Amino acid sequence: MKADIDRLMADRGFLALIVTGGEEFNTARYYLCNGAPITHGTVFRPQGGQGLLVCSGIELAVAAESGLPVKTAAELGYFDRLAETKGDRLEATALHWRDVLRSLGISSGKIALYGTWQINKSIALYQRLCDSLREYELVVEPGRSLIEEAMLSKDADELARIHSVAERTNEVMSLTWDTLASLRPDGDFLLDEGGQRVTIGDIKALVRRELMARGLQDTHMIFAQGADAGHPHKRGDDASPLQIGQAIVFDLFPCELGGGYHHDMTRTWCIGTAPPELQAAYETVMEAFDIALESYGLQKPAHLMQRAVQDYFERAGHATTRSDPKTSAGYTHSLGHGVGINIHEGPAISHLQENEQFQVGNVLTIEPGLYYPERGFGVRVEDLFFISEQGELQSLSPFHKDLVIPIQGIQGTET
Repeated sequence: MKADIDRLMADRGFLALIVTGGEEFNTARYYLCNGAPITHGTVFRPQGGQGLLVCSGIELAVAAESGLPVKTAAELGYFDRLAETKGDRLEATALHWRDVLRSLGISSGKIALYGTWQINKSIALYQRLCDSLREYELVVEPGRSLIEEAMLSKDADELARIHSVAERTNEVMSLTWDTLASLRPDGDFLLDEGGQRVTIGDIKALVRRELMARGLQDTHMIFAQGADAGHPHKRGDDASPLQIGQAIVFDLFPCELGGGYHHDMTRTWCIGTAPPELQAAYETVMEAFDIALESYGLQKPAHLMQRAVQDYFERAGHATTRSDPKTSAGYTHSLGHGVGINIHEGPAISHLQENEQFQVGNVLTIEPGLYYPERGFGVRVEDLFFISEQGELQSLSPFHKDLVIPIQGIQGTET
């Protein structure tokens, strides 16, 4: 949590954090600025202090939304440094950062760097900083960063925002089910009220409109049918018409409009009827989902949940990435991941990462799946959970997990 930042800085020996970047969405800056939509600006956060947000004059009003003390680069002498260096922006930035750090009482020591920027510009800036600010040890963390560590557990404000995104996402999932259930069969295909075949692109457009109406934005949803559903990250062919009896993997993971906190859930559907092989795979995945929940425990190593699911799938005759790391069929991914400002955060629920533990405030997915593209289907079921103060795993994805969407004249499982 943000409340842990000073402790984490002390553990690492950091006297300050600096978060900078360009116009790209910047997770670290968004986090430290409490969601203020800054497009330019640098945060200087000393250990034990609130921090300082340095921005351009045109962003003063936006910067004030952060709740941090704010000053403009001009106030702090950046343009004087730019004139002094005859327009050398990298050198001016280095000298300007030294001025800011000294104003915060930091004349030397370990400083950690974070942010999002074009890689060539980031490397050039880092090299110049190292050359010009030799009194500081500038640290780029190679593994999980301090900010990522803080983000593992969400505070009450963050959880409230995620709850809100979850409620709206579940509404859109429900509306999509109802829309599909209202379609009219025409042979193997489905028609809308105007008698036109409905495509995957039509459904995606509907979902995007409904998300937007609720203050959310699509982040490249998956709505994949048939063999495409057998590839975990195939997005789905917009031009393909919806078909009766085909597996549909619908993975919906929107965020707040303009960037912010996410929700993540997946349902596998089959319109009208489900072939026996698909029904059997679905029941297997649902059993794996229940096994995952049964293996949960507060402070328990997260990889044990993945191993329990792998044990079950392997006993049932399905390959996993543990039994065959090269497999492209069967259970081909990790069981889950953290969710927050990024759609993928810690903790990772993977047999390849044994240093993760479930802790209060985690927001995470559980998403077992089976994938057989050569057989024309894939199955994944995913809920988003949070771990309460009582250590309980609580779902944020209450929408039901039925496989078959009944439509008029066709219903049930094929025999």
